[in-house]
Amino acid sequence: MSTNFYRYSASASLIALIALCVAWEAVLAPIRPGGSWLILKALPLLLPLFGILRGKRYTYQWGSMFVLFYFTEGVVRGWSDKGLTQSLALTETALAVAFFIAAIYYAKLTAPSRLAGQQVNS
Repeated sequence: MSTNFYRYSASASLIALIALCVAWEAVLAPIRPGGSWLILKALPLLLPLFGILRGKRYTYQWGSMFVLFYFTEGVVRGWSDKGLTQSLALTETALAVAFFIAAIYYAKLTAPSRLAGQQVNS
């Protein structure tokens, strides 16, 4: 698959993860009725967003490790919560895994050594 596929997959999954975090804590299943401060958990996801959208390899590298916090939250809440919150947590886990896979493959395919090898073969 091409680097564009992984780039767009990472971008889409990150944007979806941001939207899920905001919707979850604001409307869908907030800890307190009317929303909670936990909505702020979406803010750190904005840090890698612009680098991911621009295709910056370094951002893909650290972003893939960064998203593991959201994977962990999704697994814990998916295991311990019930109902809609459990479904949202499992969706968060799936989006975090999708971002992680897309990010590491994008970083791998855009490695300077790999790109240099492609230019020699051309």
